[in-house]
Formats: sequence, structure tokens, C-alpha cells
Amino acid sequence: MKRRNFLQLSALSVGSTLSSNSSGQDPLDSQEIKQVERANVAAIDRRPIPSSGESLPVIGLGTWQTFDVGAEPEQRAELSNVLKSLIAGGGSVIDSSPMYGRSETVVGELAEQAGLQDDLFYATKVWTRGQQAGIKQMQRSKLRMRTSQMDLMQVHNLLDAERHLETLTKWKQQDLIRYVGITHYHTGGYAEMAALMQQYPLDFIQINYSMLSREAEQELLPLAQERKIAVLINRPYEGGELFARVKETELPSWASEFDCSSWGQFFLKFILANPAVTCVIPGTSKVHHLLDNLSAGRGKLPTQQHREDMLAFMPS
Repeated sequence: MKRRNFLQLSALSVGSTLSSNSSGQDPLDSQEIKQVERANVAAIDRRPIPSSGESLPVIGLGTWQTFDVGAEPEQRAELSNVLKSLIAGGGSVIDSSPMYGRSETVVGELAEQAGLQDDLFYATKVWTRGQQAGIKQMQRSKLRMRTSQMDLMQVHNLLDAERHLETLTKWKQQDLIRYVGITHYHTGGYAEMAALMQQYPLDFIQINYSMLSREAEQELLPLAQERKIAVLINRPYEGGELFARVKETELPSWASEFDCSSWGQFFLKFILANPAVTCVIPGTSKVHHLLDNLSAGRGKLPTQQHREDMLAFMPS
């Protein structure tokens, strides 16, 4: 089934509970959406954070570009429904950064307006040099996201990592944040990341990993398991490159063997089949894409043989 067709069906079963801007109706409030969707969809899978045992849904939401919007009512309404659908569908993790323009502010405002603050697992990053500059930036992020305690604070792309990790370790001890992490989006940062994973008591790493970028399987993912570090995955669709490759290709019939009915689920389930992965955070500003992403967190996952078949099936 083509992704477009699957999403149309998803919109009928779950997304139709959300009012569109063009209808002239107000969006449903968060409690109504929770009641409707939780009654109609299976629970999303959850995996534990190794350092605490707290479980997280395996699908979350990234905000790079997608939440960097102004005050336009139509854009805000759609993003509000994305957040509501995330929670209603069983998700909670939302990841942002000061690097992402207005995304932190938009997340904070919309979550507060929708009454979702207690339902979200807030993750953001520090992206600057210098201890004091880092402290100021992280304090500003908490204000922007309208939370007194950040769930996860990460050093973005390892920028001045050791200095910021000293601060974050103290902040965790003071209950200003709950978890400490580091991030990168490219294999060029893997060597430094591995060294930091060995040196610091990290709770999370966030890295790129997809059907096209599998280098993390060689060292970082096994090391995360060994060091009991949770793993967030960014760039699961390679910026849309994976969808471009299968644009003229039908989803293989055997994908149903692991409860997969769209290309988006195909790509995400491949990632989730690696047990080192805790949560994948694809970004989107569309409710129907969010619903499709969440569906990847339900049902069976590919076996190792399936994963080999998936790689062999992908057009080059």
C-alpha cells in the first residue's frame, strides 16, 4: 500500500477526530482526543530507560524546521493537533533545541494552551560554547518550553561537550533536569561520542540511524547497550531520501508479516527492530504523518531475516 493511501485510511479511523482549520471548527480539546483515540487504537510499545527503568513510547516527535513557525493561526492549529495526537496515540517524547529557531517557544506555548504539559517528555539541548553561556541558554530553554524541570537536556552535536556535561551532572543532582544526554547527526561525531559514553554517566545518546545510515550498528549501539544508555534516533527518513527512493515502488506484501502497511512504518520498524534503540523521533507538522509514525510502534517487528530482506528490497 502506498504511504498516501495508508494515511488517508488512518485519517478516517483516528485523524478524523481532529477538526481541520478549513472546517471552521475549533480543534477538539486534549481530553476528548485522548478518550476517542485510546478507545480506537492499540497501545504503542514502550521501552525502558536503562538508567532508571522508566519506560518511554518507542515513537516520539522531532521539531527541527516543523515547529519553527510564527503566529499564523492555521500553522499553530495544525501543530497543536499534532501534539494532541502524539499524546492521544500513546506518545510523549518531544525533542527540540535552541538551534531550531522558534521551535522551543512554539512547543511550550501550544502544550500549555492544550493542557499537555504533564503528558509530555520534554527533551532539548544546549548549543553554545562556555559554561555561563550554556547555563543561560538552558535556563532560557526551560522558560521557552514552559517547564520548571526539563526531562532530558542534551549537548547538541557535542559542542563544548565536556564543559556542559559538568554543568548537567550538577543540574541532575539538583533535580533541575531528570536525564543527561549528548547528540550528533553524523558519523563524523561518532568517535568523540564513544569516548564521552565511556567517560561520563550518560542517560541518553541521540544519533542518526536509518536503512541508509547503519554505521551506528558497528560501535555506538552495542556500546549503549553495554553502558546502559538509552538511545534516541534522529533522521530516520534521511531527510526524505528514503521516500524518494521508493516513490515508484509498491510496499512488499511480506511487510504484513510484521504489521507494516506503509513505507513510513517500513523505515521506522527497521530501526526499532534493533533492541538498542529506545525511541525514534521523526519530525512532522502533519497529523496524518504523525499517526502513521505512531503506527510503527504497534504490532510485530521485523525479524533479522526480515531486516536482511528489507535491505535487499530497497532500490539503490
